[in-house]
This record gives sequence, structure tokens and C-alpha cells, in this order.
Amino acid sequence: MRAWRRHGRGERARYVAVLDPPEASVLRGLVGQVDDMLSGRADASPSDELSALTGIRTGPSTPPDDPVLARLLPDFHRADPDPGHDADGGGEGPALSAALRSVREPELIEAKRDAIASLLASLPTGGGRVELTAPQAEAWLTAINDVRLALGTALEVSEDMPEQLPPDDPRTDHLPVYHWLTWLQDSLVTVLVR
Repeated sequence: MRAWRRHGRGERARYVAVLDPPEASVLRGLVGQVDDMLSGRADASPSDELSALTGIRTGPSTPPDDPVLARLLPDFHRADPDPGHDADGGGEGPALSAALRSVREPELIEAKRDAIASLLASLPTGGGRVELTAPQAEAWLTAINDVRLALGTALEVSEDMPEQLPPDDPRTDHLPVYHWLTWLQDSLVTVLVR
């Protein structure tokens, strides 16, 4: 793949890249896996009579057990780590976090899945030229970032992790994919902000 390029200016700007067939296949597969995880979480939402009456969707009030999903759907509120400082005005941090998660998580999942759908709709199945509008490029950034977060969590990527792992490390074959996603995202960000 070559770096993303911009063609045109303003509302007529298009962001163009060419993906090789294996790159398109890997991206489609990883994005599909993240979509499946998010879909499973959404499907596990409890049924709520008030939601049926008001139309306000609710989701789970507890964070996901899976570390990858927990990274994609972080807490919406965290209590102040300083025990002497009560930022919640009553020690209601866990209750507030649960309430916010219940109300906001369905919207977050929907936004992430919409970005994934946009990426998949504009990604040629067998690779090839990708041409995006600015909103499509934003959706790609969201979807790629979520895939990077998911893969980075699964691989336990950290700031002090070396660029290359020993051959016997089970993460060795997957780390280059993480680095490629990082480059793909950075390349698109670079043309968007110019």
C-alpha cells in the first residue's frame, strides 16, 4: 500500500489509497471481528420496559469482562483517585459510572458499528483503489483506531515494547499487523490535517 493522498480541496476533496488484496483481506477480517464483538455486546443488553415505552435504549450497567471489549467501551466516569478528594460529592462514582454506561453505551456501540459499516462499504473486497470523502475518511479513522485498540490490547502492546519480538514469542506474527494499522491510520490523519 502507498500512503494516502488528497485530491482536490474543500468539500470536493477525496482521500485516495490503493490496498493490495492481502491488505484488504486482513483489514476486512479484523474490522469484522471487532464488529462481531460489538454486536455481541449490544445483543446482550438487558430488556427494559421503560426503554420500550420511551424509545431510550439502555445497555448493560457493568463494564465488559473481556479486556478487548473493555478497552473499546471504557468507563464513562471514574472516581477521583485521590481518596481525600470527593469529586462526586457523595461517593457515588460506581453508581454514576453504571448509570452513564447504561444510557451511553448503546450510542457508542452504534457509532462504532456505523464507522465499521462505512469502512466495509468503501473497501474493495479484493483490494484496489479506495476513494473517500471527508466523512468516510473520519469513519475509517474511527474503525481503524478501534481495530488498533483491540489488537493492541490482545497483544499487550505497551510503550516499552520493542519494535520486534523474539521469534518464539507468540505475538511475533501479529505485531507487524499492528504496526501496519498504525501507519495506515497515521497516513490518513496526515492528509486530513494538511
